[in-house]
Formats: sequence, C-alpha cells, structure tokens
Amino acid sequence: MATFTDLGLSEPVIRSIINMGFEETTPIQEKTIPTAMEGRDLIGQAQTGTGKTAAYGIPLVERIMEQAEQIQGIVLAPTRELAVQVAEELNKIGQFKRIHALPIYGGQGIDWQIRALKKRPHIIVATPGRLMDHMRRRTIRLNEIKIVILDEADEMLNMGFLEDIETILKEIPEDRQTLLFSATMPRQIQNIAQRFMKEPELISIKAMGVTVSDTEQHYVEVSERLKFDVLSRILDIQSPDLAIVFARTKRRVDELSEALSKRGYSAEGIHGDLTQSKRDSVLRQFKDGTIEILVATDVAARGLDISGVTHVFNFDIPQDPESYVHRVGRTGRAGKTGLAITLVTPREMGMLRLIEQVIKRRIVRKPIPTIIEAVEGQQRLTMNEILRVIAEEDIEKYKGVAEELLSENDSVTLLSAALKIITKEPEAVEVRLTEPAPMRGRSMGNARPQPNNYNRDGFGQKTDTWARRKGNDVRGGAAGAQRGRDNKRNG
Repeated sequence: MATFTDLGLSEPVIRSIINMGFEETTPIQEKTIPTAMEGRDLIGQAQTGTGKTAAYGIPLVERIMEQAEQIQGIVLAPTRELAVQVAEELNKIGQFKRIHALPIYGGQGIDWQIRALKKRPHIIVATPGRLMDHMRRRTIRLNEIKIVILDEADEMLNMGFLEDIETILKEIPEDRQTLLFSATMPRQIQNIAQRFMKEPELISIKAMGVTVSDTEQHYVEVSERLKFDVLSRILDIQSPDLAIVFARTKRRVDELSEALSKRGYSAEGIHGDLTQSKRDSVLRQFKDGTIEILVATDVAARGLDISGVTHVFNFDIPQDPESYVHRVGRTGRAGKTGLAITLVTPREMGMLRLIEQVIKRRIVRKPIPTIIEAVEGQQRLTMNEILRVIAEEDIEKYKGVAEELLSENDSVTLLSAALKIITKEPEAVEVRLTEPAPMRGRSMGNARPQPNNYNRDGFGQKTDTWARRKGNDVRGGAAGAQRGRDNKRNG
C-alpha cells in the first residue's frame, strides 16, 4: 500500500491527513487519487467502507483555488445525512488549505442556507432535490464549477433522482471534470457515463473476502470511555503469551502503550514516527518475549511476520474490512489457533456488520467481562506458574523458609497470602485517552449513516410507524424508488 506522501499531494493537504491520524491509503484511494489529480474523468466502483470519500475528496480539495471566492466543486449525495458527513470530511481535508465545504439538503431552512451561501463556500455537498431548489431561485450558480462528483450514484438512482441528476449536469460547464462513485454498475449509470463523461477510466476494487480460518473472532460492545478498562480485564483473563493491540492513530498508540505500562503490563508501541532503530529494538524485544504486548497502527504492523502471536486486540475498530483482514492475519499462523477480539462502540456497529459481510463470517459477540472474572483469571495464571515452578525448577533452597512459616501458620492461609502477593490484580490507575480519529469507514470512507428512527431515504419519515402503515419494505426496490420520485423535491 502507498502512503499519502507518495501521491504528490500539497503540503497543506498532507498536514490535514496527518492531523486526521491516517498514514496509509486504501486500495480505492491509491488507484483513484493519481488519476483524479490529472484532471481525468473516472468511475470508481467499490463497496461502502473502502475509503471513497477521501478518494475523491483529496483531489477535489487539491484542485480548488482558495483565492477564487465562488463555488468550484459540487458533490451530489443521496441523503441529507451523507451530505453533512461528506461536508465535514472535506472541511477536515481542506482545513490547512482554507477550503470550505457547505452541506445543502432538504429539511433545513432554505433561508439559512442562502445566508450561508453568501459566505462564498468553495464546495457544495448537496442532495439533488434541494440543489434544484437553489438553482431555480438562482441562489446557486454552476457556471464556475470545475469538478462534479456523484457519490453513491446507484443509491441516487434507486431513489428516483435520475431526472434531477441529468438536469444538474446539463447546467454545469462541459469542460468540467466528472467523478462517479458507485457500489454497483446498473445500465442507467453506464448511460450517464456515456452522456456526461469524457472517456472515463473505470477503477474497480473488489473487497477482500477471506480471513484466517484458524483464528477465533469475537467482539465486545462497549462505550468509548470504558474501552481501556475492558481491554485490561480481557488481558487479565486471557493472559496472552504475545499479543498485538491495534489503535487507529499514532497518538492513540503512544497513549495506550503508556497506559498499559502504568497498569503493570509489559507493553511497547510502534508507529510511523519512530526512528528505525527504535522500531527495530521494540520488534526485537517482542520477538524475544521481553515485551508481551505490542501496540501498533495498521501501517507499522504491515509486513510483520512474528511467530507465536496468540492474540490480536482491535482497541479501535479498523478503518475498512481489508484492514481487519490484515490485522487478524497477524495471529493463527502456521496451523496454530489464534484469537482476535474487537472492541466496538455502539455507533460503530454498522462497520462491524460490514466487516462480517466482506469476510463472510459471523463475529461472535461476548459480554463485557467483570472485575471478578479478571481477578480469577490472574489467580489461575499464578496457580499455573506455581505448579510449573514445582515441576521444572530447583526450589530446595526455599524449603527451609517454607517449613519455618508452616510451623507458625496453616498451609491454606500461607498459600492464600502468597497468591495475593503474586497475583497482579487490576490497579486503580487513572487513564485518559483522547477520542479516536474518525473512521474512514464512516467518514473518509463514507459508510452510510443510520440515523435513529429514520429510514435510509433521508426524507424524514419514521421507519417504525411509517413502514407498518404503508406495509412496504422501506429499504428500497420499486416501491422505494417510487417514494423517492414522489418526495425528491424535499431532498
């Protein structure tokens, strides 16, 4: 995989990407960004969660001229939720270049949007129906547009936006650059490409669908603030010989490795900012077993071939399914079994389900372990170690002291005290981690948001009561397309 610094991006955009905590491109980004930077039209076919927003967002921000105070780029999105999400990510990508993106969608006061448009944003992220409203009012003019992006084009067609899309594209200057992204390629999308695009290059990314069969895979649903305590309990219960803990950003790696060390675990972190000598030293200690827990980013762990890794812990859920496959592949090698455990916050459950679809395997849910279970795990570990020492090591020189102690105490009380001293019980160490960087799967990768109580059309009907009243499947099909045509002006 390429890193973003390999793609010839400007210094402000590189700073933004680093600030967002990302180091390595996804396959769709690696193939799409160079082509888009050349100004060529392209069609990107990739599943949700593969990094499509950055794939078009980075070239879009690079091509925008900050000094020109007019709308130069438009992104069309099927739902209001996706429009808001994409605009937020474009603003993060463009933060140091001072590029501003504005979401425009139905359900928000149009007068407020008109006032926001007077501040001259560089990019508009819009649902087709509301963009048409502004075009009719002449509050948005398309004569200076340099680049237009159709995001989730198949979804927009399913919702009945074909006519609006065609009308909008006819109003944009023909010398524009057009990027189209879609998970599927129905005939209607092929027709749009033939009519409105100039010799587009097709870039298709197939999701990786295989993971290591010898690896048992679990997940634990837990709130962000409890994740570290839950990880500590799992470590106490599992007592891994060698484990890799994956974190989403370099900052998280530093914080997590330091926090684990404070709790008494033998842990070190590796990421892209470490010197080569430091990285080599950490990996050597991990291979030798001096360090039991290696905390790493995806980039730092790529290419590692360390035998004996028994556990992989995803402290932060991966950015995309491919990263999950690479992470899990660090254990369960050479015919040995391994265990991968992912900590998932409630808002990340959608990404977990996407991973399950891609790997074609169910990830087993496990309850949050209790403190009592963690202590019992440490007690079992201590007991097993005592039995190993009895069987394997010379303990003759300790027998005199043992006999003296036994003359004054009963054996059960004495052994209980010894177990208490030896057992590493959870320590009450205050640990504060920064919030993780946003997932590409939800933001840079534009995984479709699932707002509470609303159907995925984004038109505002409440799913539960509305679906029962209509007796239809709210997720699409011909009925969904008709509802889209009936409601698209609310857009």
